[in-house]
Amino acid sequence: MYPKGNLFIPSRHGQLEAILKEPSEPRKGVALVCHPHPLGGGTMHNKVVFRIAAGLVDAGLTTLRFNFSGVGASTGVHNDVEGGVEDVTDALAYLKAEFPEDTIVLAGFSFGSRTGMQVGMADDHVKCLISVGTPVEKYNDFDFLTQVKKPILFLHGDTDEFCTVGGLRSITDKIPQAEVVIFEHGGHFFDDHLKELRETVRAWTEKQLLRN
Repeated sequence: MYPKGNLFIPSRHGQLEAILKEPSEPRKGVALVCHPHPLGGGTMHNKVVFRIAAGLVDAGLTTLRFNFSGVGASTGVHNDVEGGVEDVTDALAYLKAEFPEDTIVLAGFSFGSRTGMQVGMADDHVKCLISVGTPVEKYNDFDFLTQVKKPILFLHGDTDEFCTVGGLRSITDKIPQAEVVIFEHGGHFFDDHLKELRETVRAWTEKQLLRN
């Protein structure tokens, strides 16, 4: 049986199924996590997305992950990057309305990176970004990310099936404030590095929160 979320977010096509997790300690901010490509089986329950979200909760952030259009109980149909950007925008609008005074961290994995980074870098409420498994060589339009001015963390496996380290560096070398962590013997789904991924997200996020 497909695992359900615990809330629905209003969207322009109806609703987005989502899960909101609270930290055990007093909240230090909020976060949004975007999942990989729906047509490749991506959902908010993806193991990488789950670990990213867990790391953000560990850092003290109330964290939202959601299903893109047409996934699980989310309404609508998949509409590639354009539709994904709209969904991220709607999910972010929910967070801003519910937590108007809070710092926002936006994270995305694979397709969620492509759509999430576009929305997050342009929104003043989002203070820092986390891009995981950035598929630079799958999409030909990642150059927009070289204009980002916010703190941004890139997490990548050195054997990623969708983007080489060189492909990633073609973008990150143009972002002076970017921090890049390469996982040795790590593929796109970080199979042997999930604990390390979670801990890296937590540690980097805590460092950014101290600066804000």
